[in-house]
Amino acid sequence: MAKRVYLFNEGSKDDRNLLGGKGANLCEMTAMGLPVPFGFVITTPTCREFFESGNKLPRHLETEYNVALRLVEEKMGASFGDPDNPLLFSVRSGAPVSMPGMMNTILNLGMNDEIAEGLAKKTNNPRFAYDSYRRFIQMYADVVLETDGEQFEHEIEKYKKAHDKTLDVEMTAQDWQAIIAIFKKLVDFPQNPAVQLKEAIAAVFLSWNTPRAIFYREMNNIPASLGTAVCVQAMVFGNFGDDSGSGVAFTRNPSTGDHEFYGEYLTNAAGEDVVAGIRTPLPISHLQQQMPEVYQQLFETQKRLEQHYQDMQDMEFTVQEGKFYMLQTRSGKRTGRASVKIAVDMVNEGLIGEKEALMRVSPEHVDAFLHPMIDVNAKTDIVAKGLPASPGGATGRIVFSADEAVEVAAAGNKVILVRRETTPEDIHGMKVSEGILTELGGMTSHAAVVARGMGVCAITGCGELTIDYQAGTATTDEGVVMKRMDEITLDGSTGEVMLGDIPKTEASANDDFQTLLSWADKYRRLAVRANAETPEDAAKARELGAEGIGLCRTEHMFFDASRIDIMRGMILSEDKQERQGYLDQLLAFQREDMLALFKEMHDLPVTIRLLDPPLHEFLPHGEEELVELAARLGKPADKVREIVQSLQEVNPMLGFRGCRLSIVYPEITEMQVKAIAEAAVLAHKAGYNPSPEIMIPLVVNVREIRAITQIIERGIISVLEKESVSFPYKIGTMMETPRACLGAERLANSVEFMSFGTNDLTQMTYGFSRDDVGKFVPDYLDRNLVEDDPFVSLDQRAVGKLMKMAIEDSREAKEGIKYGICGEHGGDPRSIQFCHELGLDYVSCSPYRVPVARIAAAQANVTLT
Repeated sequence: MAKRVYLFNEGSKDDRNLLGGKGANLCEMTAMGLPVPFGFVITTPTCREFFESGNKLPRHLETEYNVALRLVEEKMGASFGDPDNPLLFSVRSGAPVSMPGMMNTILNLGMNDEIAEGLAKKTNNPRFAYDSYRRFIQMYADVVLETDGEQFEHEIEKYKKAHDKTLDVEMTAQDWQAIIAIFKKLVDFPQNPAVQLKEAIAAVFLSWNTPRAIFYREMNNIPASLGTAVCVQAMVFGNFGDDSGSGVAFTRNPSTGDHEFYGEYLTNAAGEDVVAGIRTPLPISHLQQQMPEVYQQLFETQKRLEQHYQDMQDMEFTVQEGKFYMLQTRSGKRTGRASVKIAVDMVNEGLIGEKEALMRVSPEHVDAFLHPMIDVNAKTDIVAKGLPASPGGATGRIVFSADEAVEVAAAGNKVILVRRETTPEDIHGMKVSEGILTELGGMTSHAAVVARGMGVCAITGCGELTIDYQAGTATTDEGVVMKRMDEITLDGSTGEVMLGDIPKTEASANDDFQTLLSWADKYRRLAVRANAETPEDAAKARELGAEGIGLCRTEHMFFDASRIDIMRGMILSEDKQERQGYLDQLLAFQREDMLALFKEMHDLPVTIRLLDPPLHEFLPHGEEELVELAARLGKPADKVREIVQSLQEVNPMLGFRGCRLSIVYPEITEMQVKAIAEAAVLAHKAGYNPSPEIMIPLVVNVREIRAITQIIERGIISVLEKESVSFPYKIGTMMETPRACLGAERLANSVEFMSFGTNDLTQMTYGFSRDDVGKFVPDYLDRNLVEDDPFVSLDQRAVGKLMKMAIEDSREAKEGIKYGICGEHGGDPRSIQFCHELGLDYVSCSPYRVPVARIAAAQANVTLT
């Protein structure tokens, strides 16, 4: 049997998988000689045992942790369950990957009526003893007995109101004793400390599978198989009096990344008062003024920890009767801008290298440099100001609950989640919100930490607001009332709350961001292209570092209002001659657009997909629109109706589209090829170096490729001979049907590149309509029937296997083929990692995802080297 229980002096920071992040770091700080209250850790494999045995603690575990408990008693000079000299514990979760606030914690464990009385006598501080006891009952009832915690807060508020009290610090020992008596009527609370500990350990294990923990794991791609450790640590108390307190500190500013010691502190308060946002704390400078020696200890500790871990640290500490204790350290959550600044600064300071800096930045954090900020010149109607907890600008409709946020967002609205304070149960609502606004809490509260980690704009501690959930209002000190579904704007960089939709400016990159991207380009192997059809998108893609266009969807060029009727006329033509007349008009548009792309992408490849969607997508659907179109085309409405009906298909995504259009209507392809070739000639003559790559969509066999290649080559050669100009070009194919992937070795000799269209390949592999998955995939995800939405993150097991087979088989048949991906997965970091492992040459994504892809491609290469 493997060892299940480790004392704090038996582990190290390298034991994260065994002891969880919290436990491993407590062991490491103990080894460093820092003032850590002693304790022990129950391992993550024990958690897995717990679930495998039907949510039961493993046999002999109690014996093992009791041995450890006796050793902790010796170290701390107190006894668990002894009224005269009581030792109390915190029982906390700690997964291998940080999940702040997502699992359960019980503090002050080991108290009962007799021990509370003994603690009051021993400390000569009855108020502290009974405040600690009521906190324990409240937490234990919530976490272990699964009683609604709101009723306890309601009882406290009711008591305060009846006794003309506002703050917790105004409550006396007698007040807390009265509250305890009320609490004990609400819940059957066990008086035996041993029973409390056993049930608390089980409850912390169970919290691994609470809805909020599951949601957080899914959101951050944390494997459910990891499990959580349980840290059992001797309690120290920040609510002992005015010479005590609790705080949270960061070795650098988590919002800006500035190299400044940053934190918050509450006098005469327990740690949960700070992180839960129940009270708005004071800056850490308050501790420096109140207890300068303790502050200096804390300051030296944070410097030492950052040097030791070589990363920005998020620390929790407590001061009890003037004595400083460290309770936790971990790599701190930070905003996207802060993550980049900290990574680059640490390289410049010699703490880490460039490769390590790249691994420190989440690709999603790059979005912070690409999303709009509030236009400072347009700010109006500022009605309140709070703490700038997570930067950026956000506009949305006010909602007052997480569930409502999900519902309103699902209806297509942008939402701002407004709460007195957020709790871990709000995580699903926070995820869908544009911004978060809280009345209470500081820069280190749950709302602030989680919002920064998600890259969501947030303002916390907006004390100028009074939020009334029942009335559905948020009222400012000046009397401005904001109601449910009112539109407001948050500036997470300044903490300002404004009425209405305030204009925003395009986010700008900075020198640190450009430095990081230069390192990404230095260490990545995958090229990054962009999906673009307009000169504007092409210019933006190039500005953001794209190395060409990996997908130009030519059909998008025909949806413009000035062109759509010509396209419709071509589709509704009754013979080739009529169709050719419309194609000649479309040729001019297509040539103009292609020329613009070639100019923007000078010296870079432009991969052009031939017409792909079903033709009926271009046609009107309503009767009134149909009649109006017939009039504009000079055709009888009955004839137009007849042709439209003939083009309707039962399964259009599997029907008359892609290369099938080229086979049946080769004149469409001839027009497109001529437009591409003539645009390339014009670009060449204007001093540009065009490099078109023509891509055949939706093939299933090599005979389709050969037939369409003849059309392409004939058209290009005709233009080249006429103009006496030469330019490089390639002919390739989309790999988006299972049959194409399974027969890739036969396609190989007829193409120069293969680009995986993973949207369609996923659709056909799964048999899921990508346009309809929203009706059932959320339920599949909730029930773990699929691990991820396969249209968001590439399915490596089946779709990936088809890709792997296609690459290996075609590469064996012909050397020198280039491989790319141009579906939406091209901007997904996990999918990019897989593309790197497969040996693809490039990924292609939307222009604004290009920097994300550059970072992700570098991380993929660094991880494997």
